[in-house]
Amino acid sequence: MNARSWSVKACAAVVVITLVIAAIPASRRYAVSEVRKLVARKTIDERLTEYVPTVEVRLRMEVERAGLAYPPPRLALLAFKDAKRLELYGAPVPGPESSDEAAPAWRFIRAYPVLAASGGPGPKLAEGDGQVPEGLYGIESLNPNSRYHLALRVSYPNADDRARARADGRERLGGDIMIHGSNASVGCLAMGDQAAEDLFVLAALAGIEHVTVVIAPSDARIAPLALTQASSGSPAWLADRYRIISDALRGFPQPAGDGAGR
Repeated sequence: MNARSWSVKACAAVVVITLVIAAIPASRRYAVSEVRKLVARKTIDERLTEYVPTVEVRLRMEVERAGLAYPPPRLALLAFKDAKRLELYGAPVPGPESSDEAAPAWRFIRAYPVLAASGGPGPKLAEGDGQVPEGLYGIESLNPNSRYHLALRVSYPNADDRARARADGRERLGGDIMIHGSNASVGCLAMGDQAAEDLFVLAALAGIEHVTVVIAPSDARIAPLALTQASSGSPAWLADRYRIISDALRGFPQPAGDGAGR
């Protein structure tokens, strides 16, 4: 086969493949895309190798300015629905004379805008209600292969959510609540890819068991949480939930100024 003949056949093959792909329904092409993502799956360690250096460049100075060693050994993420804002705090390891129950000495590191979050004030009560939960949570796991770049899985429903649901006679509470990248979300907190990298890396380095998450309708350090913030169909126990959130927030110093970008 001469070079001219081979070139003609190669071009014809490319045209045929292109036409075949174009003929595949969009749903099938999406499936192919998802399969490719599965093939390219990465581990948490691989993601850390990829992002640890750039996150350190972005955050080391801010962490040290807060009086903490980098990376902080304990983290807290405070999310406020009304302000569409997430505040990052760190705390040192308790000293040898501190008790296990001693409150962490939380220090403000910086704030991030929440780019998207569905729902409004009030707790999450059911699967599919589009609400972001409100309460005190932890991080259950890290997802290095999220459809939204990187993700931290919030521990909703927690024990209190389940107990309230049993008392109310509710089932199917929902789940899969994430703090993730990108700028779109239903029931989660979309932070943008860069912020997701920061939070993912810091949580992995600290250990997810050392991450606290507080999600509130507004900042109770500024003004008391009011039941009128939530919908008229709010559960009777909401006042108690807001008291718990308010008590927790009192342990965190307010940022100087608006804390934006810091």
